[in-house]
Amino acid sequence: MADDLMTSSYDDSSIRSLDWKEHIRLRPGMYIGKLGDGSSQDDGIYVLLKEVIDNSIDEFVMGNGKQIDITIQDKKVTVRDYGRGIPLGKVEDCVSKINTGAKYDNKVFKKTVGLNGVGLKAVNALSSWFKIQSVRDGMTKVLEYHNGTKVLDQPEEPTDLPNGTRVSFIADNTIFEDFHFRLEFAEQLLWNYCYLNNGLTLLFNNQKLKAKNGLLDLLSANMDSEPIYPPIHIIETDFECAFTHSPSHYGEDYYSFVNGQHTTQGGTHQQAFREAVVKTIREFYKKDFDTNDIRTGIVAAVSIKIQEPVFESQTKTKLGSNYMEEGGQSVTRFVLDIIKKHLDNYLHKNPETADALLRKILLSEKERKEMAGIKKAAKESMKKVSLHNRKLRDCRVHYNSNHERKLETTLFITEGDSASGSITKARDVNTQGVFSLKGKPLNSYGKSKRIVYENEEFNLLQAALNLEEGLEELRYNNVVIATDADVDGSHIRLLLLTFFLQYYPDLVRSGHLYILQTPLFRVRNKQKTFYCYNEEEKEKAMEQLGKNPEITRFKGLGEISPDEFRNFIGAKMRLDPVILRKEHSIAGTLEFYMGGNTPERQQYVIEKLKPVEEVL
Repeated sequence: MADDLMTSSYDDSSIRSLDWKEHIRLRPGMYIGKLGDGSSQDDGIYVLLKEVIDNSIDEFVMGNGKQIDITIQDKKVTVRDYGRGIPLGKVEDCVSKINTGAKYDNKVFKKTVGLNGVGLKAVNALSSWFKIQSVRDGMTKVLEYHNGTKVLDQPEEPTDLPNGTRVSFIADNTIFEDFHFRLEFAEQLLWNYCYLNNGLTLLFNNQKLKAKNGLLDLLSANMDSEPIYPPIHIIETDFECAFTHSPSHYGEDYYSFVNGQHTTQGGTHQQAFREAVVKTIREFYKKDFDTNDIRTGIVAAVSIKIQEPVFESQTKTKLGSNYMEEGGQSVTRFVLDIIKKHLDNYLHKNPETADALLRKILLSEKERKEMAGIKKAAKESMKKVSLHNRKLRDCRVHYNSNHERKLETTLFITEGDSASGSITKARDVNTQGVFSLKGKPLNSYGKSKRIVYENEEFNLLQAALNLEEGLEELRYNNVVIATDADVDGSHIRLLLLTFFLQYYPDLVRSGHLYILQTPLFRVRNKQKTFYCYNEEEKEKAMEQLGKNPEITRFKGLGEISPDEFRNFIGAKMRLDPVILRKEHSIAGTLEFYMGGNTPERQQYVIEKLKPVEEVL
């Protein structure tokens, strides 16, 4: 190898310049984060959707166009706004020249949310088909591209269409392999735009989305139970927040935004809000309450607008800068001044809310002190027995790091040593960890959080995920329940879902929890092998292979060899996200499935029963 390095030439031919689309297609992760197949809400196809919509939102923010039409049909996306329309002579530059756009001119776009000269270009380069039409003052211009290469340049011509821009695209299936849009993820993205932009109407697949009360509507849509006190809503200049405390919530739940961008990993603005609430409440009650006692159970939405914000990655999930604008006031000081003034005034004017908040803080203090001894005993128990190493096969990279692969970090929760053994041997040791259950976990429904520390398995699982202080230091981006496709596996899956929904609902809401799909059948002959996830796939495989193929039914994960498992937990891993729909509350869902054996559940089971011949 040393000889090869010595003799390899380094001359003029070694230097290569890539054009705009080649670089984006060669290094897509630099522009849109991870690729994925659409099963995760931070997959690249949703970033492409967002980048197109961001441009239309910027038009609305600047007072141009009150409605945006979005359609997603299978894999085709179309976004039509009614803003000013891209200047016709610059349409091609805006979709095919890096660092071209109006967002560099602060007189035109002051506090934007897009990728500042990259967004539309990234969508164009990463789409097998891309079409853009701009309508401006009675004239229109149309361009069409395939994989970033222009195939149609229609001359400007008169039109009677209203002003605005229409963008349609189909993501490249060779880059986003076997991708599909989950409409729930797209709809949540669109609702966030509505919450942040009063007066905006989004027409999504002919469904009208519109919010009337800003972040208050976001809060009410995501509350699982009646809040302890009516949400407090604060709006001033470039800042808005709404927050309350939930009686059924054990951690802190934040929905934070910068210039309309959902900063799922928080950042300086979210930290400033957390510190400001603690400081103001301590001063109002004139008591030095513990920080955790004040913030436990808080549910908050925070939005701030900043000139030229600095994010920690291209996908803008965490704010890194701490200044409102160059040479201006710090975000920390700005947020503290607003919270202190408005929250202090609100609590003075609303003594019922002040009393309810005080009772919540004192209750949290009492529970924390009661839990202190239990936590200490649990930690001492973990030190005495080295169960942690036996339960967890950790990986090298973690989500709470700055590593370039942190979005890939995954923890598989498996049942028994057999299944965990196969996954452990097949996994990527850099980004995939395995946590092995010893059997069916405890049914935690209706139990207090002390069970997390008193139950050895739950305590070790919490420690592995690093969830004790909330999501900010979460160690894995993807938490994957990997159980057998049988009755016992389904029961274990249900018990784990109950655990996470009961104690860590923000993990689920933030899109970190998944169910692993593994094949039910292997169909093969001497030439080809197909892994099939359902009966339909099995029938198709049998047709392709012809007469008498060998068919194996996998009864459990332990029956799948490590060599085979590599096919199912790699780039083509099939994951079903655990999604909390707006119309279903956590409390109601847990009560229905895990509570008393109600007549409603009995009727539900009866309706879902299948004849024996269908099952067999």
